Amino acid sequence: MAKPFPISPKHPERICWGCDRYCASHALACGNGADRTMHPAEMLGDDWYLHGDWGIVAPGNDADKGEGPG
Repeated sequence: MAKPFPISPKHPERICWGCDRYCASHALACGNGADRTMHPAEMLGDDWYLHGDWGIVAPGNDADKGEGPG
């Protein structure tokens, strides 16, 4: 079973988010490229999970109640 994907980790820059291993950025084990994969919060901001279909039900998100935005 895959680890749950963290919505807002403390230091996303320290981890590669390219697979379920979540390796340290200086010790990439999966060979998923020459550089680490960034966390969506680093690219899209802290509310990244509210936009798009990520398949994540976050605390406070109305998706689990069947209500749409606004």
